[in-house]
Amino acid sequence: MVLKLYGWPKSTCTQRVACALIEKKVPFEFIMVDLFKGESKTPEYIAKQPFGQVPCLDDDGFILYESRAIARYIAEKHANQGTPNLIPIKTIQSRALFEQAASVETADFDQFASKGVFEMVFKPMMGGKSDQAVFDDLMNTLSAKLDVYDKILSKQKYLAGDDITLADLFHLPYGVMLSQAGSNVMETKPNVARWFNDLKNRPSWKAVKDGVSSTA
Repeated sequence: MVLKLYGWPKSTCTQRVACALIEKKVPFEFIMVDLFKGESKTPEYIAKQPFGQVPCLDDDGFILYESRAIARYIAEKHANQGTPNLIPIKTIQSRALFEQAASVETADFDQFASKGVFEMVFKPMMGGKSDQAVFDDLMNTLSAKLDVYDKILSKQKYLAGDDITLADLFHLPYGVMLSQAGSNVMETKPNVARWFNDLKNRPSWKAVKDGVSSTA
């Protein structure tokens, strides 16, 4: 049975999962959940994703939600195909460095980048008004965090070492949208810029950046 990915084509979290699937060369059927028609709140979808959010995975009856959890599942289930070591397992130290980098993404990047994108991009879509001061404060904090990233990336190619992992890929959807929100913070630090340009040029991201579609 072909794996099914339920989501919205340009949802950041849906793109995060699709990117991992493509990196691991896992074919999937994409099933659109139309957020503007309330399809994520229907009883049928809530039965799969109780929070009424996207994405959601159906792997031959095994249901899983939360984009990072899905990506980890895919990387571990299909460890022997596609891009290797998206979750390093060679040594306990390499796994620990991956977990460290994954924690950095959630604690020191996503909470500022995602809130900034929401403030300037998604909030107006929902009929709200962006608050420039809130956005500027978020970007100032993120810039300081990325100064640390720049030091880390001056010594190694990726966040967990010299091999790409899910921790790097997790940055893509919101990192790319920061420019749409009005910030060039990903471009102002040389090592961060080198690293992020490398990520943006991966075939997996190019395949999903304009919208997710089936690969099966």
